[in-house]
Amino acid sequence: MIDFEYLSRSSIYRLLETTAKEHHDHLAVIDGSIQLTYQQLKDTVDAFASVLFSKGFQKGDRIGLMLPNGVDYVISYYAAQRLGGTVVQVNPLYQTSELEYIIDDASPKWFVCHPHQAEKFSKIDQFANINVIFTKDEKDQNQLISMKMVTELPVIEIDAKEDVAVLQYTGGTTGRSKGAMLTHFNILSNIHQMGSVFASVIEKASERILGVAPLTHAMAMTNMNYTVLNAATYIILEKFDATKVLGLVAKYRPTYFLGSPTMYIAILNHPELAQYDLSCFKICLSGSAPLPVEVIKELEQKTGALIFEGYGLSEGTTSTHRTPLGGVRKIGSVGMPIPGTEAKIVDIENGIDEMPTGESGELIIRGPQVMKGYWKKPVETAEAIRDGWLYTGDIATKDEDGYYYIVGRKKDMVIAGGLNIYPAEVEEVLYQHPAIAEACVFGVPDSYLGEKLLAVVILKAGATLTVEELLDWCQDKMARYKIPRGIEFREELPKTIVGKILRRQLVEEFSSKQNA
Repeated sequence: MIDFEYLSRSSIYRLLETTAKEHHDHLAVIDGSIQLTYQQLKDTVDAFASVLFSKGFQKGDRIGLMLPNGVDYVISYYAAQRLGGTVVQVNPLYQTSELEYIIDDASPKWFVCHPHQAEKFSKIDQFANINVIFTKDEKDQNQLISMKMVTELPVIEIDAKEDVAVLQYTGGTTGRSKGAMLTHFNILSNIHQMGSVFASVIEKASERILGVAPLTHAMAMTNMNYTVLNAATYIILEKFDATKVLGLVAKYRPTYFLGSPTMYIAILNHPELAQYDLSCFKICLSGSAPLPVEVIKELEQKTGALIFEGYGLSEGTTSTHRTPLGGVRKIGSVGMPIPGTEAKIVDIENGIDEMPTGESGELIIRGPQVMKGYWKKPVETAEAIRDGWLYTGDIATKDEDGYYYIVGRKKDMVIAGGLNIYPAEVEEVLYQHPAIAEACVFGVPDSYLGEKLLAVVILKAGATLTVEELLDWCQDKMARYKIPRGIEFREELPKTIVGKILRRQLVEEFSSKQNA
């Protein structure tokens, strides 16, 4: 049973403080040659917090973290939480125009990044008023690891339900990015909710968690906090590379892996996969997008692990649904609401009437992980959260056993000739073709149909397939109106930092081609 009342009186820093006290000598982080125990991690966090405090950092200050995966992010994140600050998550791949938007919207007083980002800042006027801290010196030596306490730290009172711990900017796959305000209570609740699903197979201070997903994304940030909650060892890889992931598997034998579907697909399609033993994994979690059925089956065969598919979104901290441990296994389902979470499927048009079993509608959720709101966007907040329910914008169905299935995004739905088509449903079929590694289906304006369905497909290494062959193959697999009107083969798809396919970017690209 989760004690939400206790969590409402706690804080994210206290999470680290407690684990460091109880498991001080246990290995907390492995980042290449850098290894820190929990006591060493806490001491380093406190030292950096003291430096920030000595420079004038105050409770409520917003601090941008524009860092790749690494121990620097972990230290900076918890140091900000120690002082009651708000972490502004900034994708390290952002260019000047994207940075300008985040800086203008969040107005951070502090910024932590690598020196090679400095050129981008020189083009942004707002940076003149920001305290920038570089994590490396001119010799590329880590500066945060070597910091020492410079002043005594104050006692900071945290109101867990009100104080914003993180500004998590939405992925921007369907429009302009918005800052989801996640409180200490949101984040603490969600890691306990998520952990309760598979608590019976997790052993405290014994797990090794492979951290590959970008920490500036809500999914990975929550996973990092979950690692600390369980006194596990966090094995960090700066960015996803299937060969490097397999190397870490061989060296450290991680027991727990969180990845996006594209990561799992890359690992399963690795040409030397047969040389590696993946049986070390107890749990493989998938997030950010639906995991194709064929990928789930192959992943189970190769690892023998429990495959937890689920659903979540930044506005819900990260997780709202998971496959139930020990429950009936339903391939393609995102499972059931996690403990403490309510969910309903309502009419797309009025947003009120609950849909009958098996019929699609908008998924709405209510629970302690639902964000406080969007930063400086009261109108958008009022539209997203109504009577305590978060309207996700995702289309789903629920079966007679209470299992949920994501059909697609409300904004992704394609209406061709008056018929509703959900791209995710068509993609699920395309993934069944043995030659296809990845696929993205989307709609573009059409003068006759209103919208027409297109697909961009990535083939597996060494595979061959023509458009005509794929279209013929589709004939027996789906209704005629769902078959893409155009198919293009490519080497790669545009993706977010966490590996989510940018459907919107393809829509814009193909729409502009038509108008040219």
